[in-house]
Amino acid sequence: MGNTVSCCVSPESSPKLPSRQPAERLEEFQTSTEVSDDNTVPYLQHISDREVPDELAVESNPSDHARASTIFLSKSQTDVRDKRKSNHINHISHVSPGPLSKKYSSCSTIFIDDNTVSQPNLKSTIKCVTLAIYYHIKNRDSDRSLDIFDEKLHPLSTCVSVCPKQREPVPDDYSRVDPEHKLIYRFVRTLFSAAQLTAECAIVTLVYLERLLTYAELDICPANWKRIVLGAILLASKVWDDQAVWNVDYCQILKDITVEDMNEMERHFLELLQFNINVPASVYAKYYFDLRQLADDNNLNFPLEPLNNQRAQKLEAISRLCEDKYKDLSRAAMRRSFSADNLIGIRHSNAVLS
Repeated sequence: MGNTVSCCVSPESSPKLPSRQPAERLEEFQTSTEVSDDNTVPYLQHISDREVPDELAVESNPSDHARASTIFLSKSQTDVRDKRKSNHINHISHVSPGPLSKKYSSCSTIFIDDNTVSQPNLKSTIKCVTLAIYYHIKNRDSDRSLDIFDEKLHPLSTCVSVCPKQREPVPDDYSRVDPEHKLIYRFVRTLFSAAQLTAECAIVTLVYLERLLTYAELDICPANWKRIVLGAILLASKVWDDQAVWNVDYCQILKDITVEDMNEMERHFLELLQFNINVPASVYAKYYFDLRQLADDNNLNFPLEPLNNQRAQKLEAISRLCEDKYKDLSRAAMRRSFSADNLIGIRHSNAVLS
């Protein structure tokens, strides 16, 4: 496929829609085609009238709505509670929890976290995204999958940099052994490094992955996690980046896959997403902050850098710029308010007759 992806979402193809009987559909059609009082224009039902109620939509599609909790964060809560319980028992038993790696600001040194929602740190974001994928696999409900994502039928290999002619065979127990977090991180990091993808693309990748699991009612498991992650990265890179990586370029990283196979997988991925590739800013921000919460629950520290003179001056300049913009907005608001008061005064003034 090319580097452009078209978005075409049909209301009738929205996932998790309640099924209706033919009689109900006929009654709805007759109602929507009734003639108005003036017998000129038929009544046409609006799209919003046919949409699923907001409560059902939030429950069905958490990757589409900002108020719904992300799936990966809920799947990680079981392990997080076990870790906290274990730490509590160790604390009661007077077992040392180990050295603290968290840095604290003091009078002499101030540490700043450069990881923001608009410019996330690449390495930390990939670690968090792969940790979310790890919890998806570990705490999956079942092993529902499709042949297009089965690694045994479509093997992958990223060991070409070590020995281009040597390809690792897929092990016999590939569908029974859960991959470790470091294995998932190494796979995703290799793709992002070779394709020079951004941290924002990693967050969009996770959104598409959870949207696929929700729409298609699949589970990410040891047998399909590599190809599902690859499909999500392919789509996210083309939607997010202006200069996306071509599918043929990934064949230089993954020697076991062909362009035709990647094109077919991408088509299936889009169809399973029902061509809904839109990621609202509110959904993106929700995933970013939930990833930070996941990192905090698993003691994954984001990089802290000490504040030096150069960075302090930069922060001061940004602060002054924001302050000036705020003052300009305040003056404009006052002028609009003054003009409105004058109009009201003129409207209620007494008329002068000559």
